[in-house]
Amino acid sequence: MNFYCEIAKLRAARQLWATYVKKMFNPKSQKSLLLRTHSQTSGWSLTEQDMQNNVIRTTIEAMAAVMGGVQSLHTNAFDEAVALPTKQSARTARNTQIIIQEETGICQVVDPWGGSYMMEELTNEMIKKAGAIIDEVEAKGGMTKCIEDGFPKLRIEESAARRQAAIDSGAETIVGVNKYKNPDDQKSEFLKIDNEKVRKGQISQLGELKAKRDGQKVKEMLAKVTEACKDEKANILETAIEAARARATLGEITSAMEEVFGRYVAKNQVVQGVYYSAYLKDGSKTEQKRIEEIKKRIDDFAAKEGRRPRIMIAKMGQDGHDRGAKVVATGYADLGYDVDIGPLFQTPEEVARHAVENDVHIVGASSLAAGHLTLIPQLIEELKKLGANDIMVIAGGVIPPEDYETLRKAGVKHIFGPGTPIPDSAEAMIKTLEESQK
Repeated sequence: MNFYCEIAKLRAARQLWATYVKKMFNPKSQKSLLLRTHSQTSGWSLTEQDMQNNVIRTTIEAMAAVMGGVQSLHTNAFDEAVALPTKQSARTARNTQIIIQEETGICQVVDPWGGSYMMEELTNEMIKKAGAIIDEVEAKGGMTKCIEDGFPKLRIEESAARRQAAIDSGAETIVGVNKYKNPDDQKSEFLKIDNEKVRKGQISQLGELKAKRDGQKVKEMLAKVTEACKDEKANILETAIEAARARATLGEITSAMEEVFGRYVAKNQVVQGVYYSAYLKDGSKTEQKRIEEIKKRIDDFAAKEGRRPRIMIAKMGQDGHDRGAKVVATGYADLGYDVDIGPLFQTPEEVARHAVENDVHIVGASSLAAGHLTLIPQLIEELKKLGANDIMVIAGGVIPPEDYETLRKAGVKHIFGPGTPIPDSAEAMIKTLEESQK
């Protein structure tokens, strides 16, 4: 987090919006030039280690957002690093922004940093560099084309990998994680989710909804959605709202659209070389020596095995948070692992089949949506059905420490929580693979 850059980013965004909207659309109303912004504090900056520090991080990020001029703000709870928030942590998060609004006077000043030489210079620099990226996107055929080609994701993942290398090597300080560690770190109580109970409840509600609604009207509205997708001049959103009012489900509406558009599948490309080179550049000699040793162990395993250790990074269920998974994949690839990234929203059965077909040594299940106690054990059972008991299953992401033992009993070999350095997890996995070679 850089407090000044966050403020400058929002100031630059307003100027860029007004400039490009006027240039490209020449709107009739001047109100169209006003950028209305919702901002959320960073989930990425939340740490499992010394977790109370997250309250401070969220407060600083919220202040940057308000000073930058957002109209709407969401503040994360401190315990979202490892679980869904409790009522108390959610209240603290909410009160963070209420105190800024009601007690500080910050909101009473429009653009409080306006006129500061530093801030104006930083804002102008952002406008210039962001404008160059926008021009690059337009030259490539527009954002839709760039998304199809994976251009924005690769840029984001490259930046994220470089940042993670700086943290893992100790070049960038994260208090409580790689510096000023708390030897008496006490874990908070976490919200416990009964996944099976929630699942059964949702299925029951859906069944009740479908039994009570007008089925014929739903079919008619969904047919209108499909027809609107075929007509370039039709308002698809309007027909989708009409279908929702008829009590069509989100899945039914998207399925009606899928008949025309198909379903988008993101390109899974791994950025290579960025993490490793940044780690060597920024890390101390001790860190450099350690990462080279880990890399050599992986190379030695490959020489003995006849192929590189292969890991599949999997995202299961309705969990689209893949930033962390992509960063980890990049780091593992740079250290010598052969990395296969599965599609988003897979079922445990699909992941197991994918893992067996691609002959992987390891499946890494990334979970950030509280489905780990249901989906990961199901994955292990599916692997057993396919006779793939030898495939190591590891887990990472937002997983409460109190759930670790349950996952281990289900067959998970390693669990890597938020803040785990990539070299640590890479070393733990190769150690387990080495033992399997003996």
